[in-house]
Amino acid sequence: MTAPQPVPGNLTPRDVFQRIAHQMVSSLDLGDVLTTITEGLVEELDAAFARIWLIGPGDLCESCFKVDDCEDRRRCLHLEASAGLHTTLNGEYRRVPLGALKIGRIAQGAGPVMSNDIANDPRLPNKDWIAQHQLCSFAGYPLRFRGELLGVVAMFSRHRLTDEQFSHLQIFADDAAVAIKNARLFGELRDLKQRLEAENVYLQEEIKSEHNFEDIIGQSAAIRDVLQAITTVAPTNANVLILGETGVGKELIARAIHARSDRAAMPLIKVNCASIPRELFESEFFGHVRGAFTGAIKDRSGRFQLADRGTLFLDEVGEIPPDMQGKLLRVLQEGEFERIGEERTRKVDVRVIAATNRDLGQEVEAGRFRRDLYYRLNVFPIEVPPLRQRVEDIPLLAAHCLELARRRLNRADLELSQANVQDLRAYDWPGNVRELQNVIERAVITARHDKLQFDLSPPVGEPAAPLTRDAAQSVTGVIPDAELRRRERDNILAALRKADWRIYGSGGAAELLGVKPTTLASRVKKLGLKRPN
Repeated sequence: MTAPQPVPGNLTPRDVFQRIAHQMVSSLDLGDVLTTITEGLVEELDAAFARIWLIGPGDLCESCFKVDDCEDRRRCLHLEASAGLHTTLNGEYRRVPLGALKIGRIAQGAGPVMSNDIANDPRLPNKDWIAQHQLCSFAGYPLRFRGELLGVVAMFSRHRLTDEQFSHLQIFADDAAVAIKNARLFGELRDLKQRLEAENVYLQEEIKSEHNFEDIIGQSAAIRDVLQAITTVAPTNANVLILGETGVGKELIARAIHARSDRAAMPLIKVNCASIPRELFESEFFGHVRGAFTGAIKDRSGRFQLADRGTLFLDEVGEIPPDMQGKLLRVLQEGEFERIGEERTRKVDVRVIAATNRDLGQEVEAGRFRRDLYYRLNVFPIEVPPLRQRVEDIPLLAAHCLELARRRLNRADLELSQANVQDLRAYDWPGNVRELQNVIERAVITARHDKLQFDLSPPVGEPAAPLTRDAAQSVTGVIPDAELRRRERDNILAALRKADWRIYGSGGAAELLGVKPTTLASRVKKLGLKRPN
């Protein structure tokens, strides 16, 4: 049996533990505190091996080697620090169920375990490992703070520990529990501070951006169907995929779902996936730690962390690059992620609402969007109709847009005339509600003599179809609406026949007509045109 070894430098055990404790309380970072404790026991007390386990959630139950001995899978001991003979945290003992092995029994209430003859102590197995490393003594203590179990600290030594050392180890374990609790509280405060700072920046961005529709405007059957879908899905936690052309108000639908959900008290965080540089997607979603890459001058919370217990709105989700889609799928499936440059796995509870003007089904078939991610997002699809399919809502929307523009531009003298409304109803609105808003605001700015004049020319990049000979001859006259609609139908039908009923792609009908494929597809559906058998 090895004789008791004096402490280094002829210091008393009390001096040694005070020196470790002094180093321990000099940091408020939990990782630094745990490292200081275990390395201090090895270096200052000449321990061969020291480890700390802390209480955490039961997260690796299927791979735990003691899963059959686990009475409660909700929590267990997580190995968080190791020094001496073994420094890895991913070995067999990375998780220990409460009540299993000596460590689990110490945590469950069996009290400290101390022995100076571990080769013959039945409480300590692995006799071959003990003999191989010439280990003599063991001490294990529960870490408790005001009755709360934090974890277990344990150490092996190649020399006998004196009664005085055992006694001071007990006091040291209590001091270590205080230091661990303080570091945890400081970490929570630091994370909360970072989150509040990030939310403040986000809210400032939201204030700068305009949300000009306080509510969903419309009484058409199409918009009533959308409202019914919102009412149905909002109280659930289901992911929602909002489909529709640019400018139809997909973000407004997302806000309505969030406002009517159980998460309404928590933030709705928006990510415009089309505006994020490819190399910054991971940082934008999950955050990073200082020094993780060039330009990372401080820790930053990602959008998922900001949206914890709230809702994340992924606008233009089809723009997410393929290499990020797998990482997004993981956080949707498992609710966990890591910041860039950080090994710690974070848990989040986030409801995702995605929106796109793309046909994600076609993107999946083309191999540009993951099929499993598509199914994960497309739990409850809501299709928002374009404005041309809800013409009866145009007067209400126009009046609402005009009221907002009058207040913002101080033009209370302006009103919509019947002729104005007819002009607005007759237009096709390829830019949908957003275009309507811009047209009305432009008319308010340019109004003269209290009269509104609307510029309803085709948007840039979408030239108007050339006039036919008959139309050119009649340009100074008036063409009845029914005749215009007939000519439009005949012109579309001619283009479809020439393109063999193909709308998309080179030589398709949309290209022949000089319009967007989605616009033409909507017109074809509205006119009821079908390819003959």
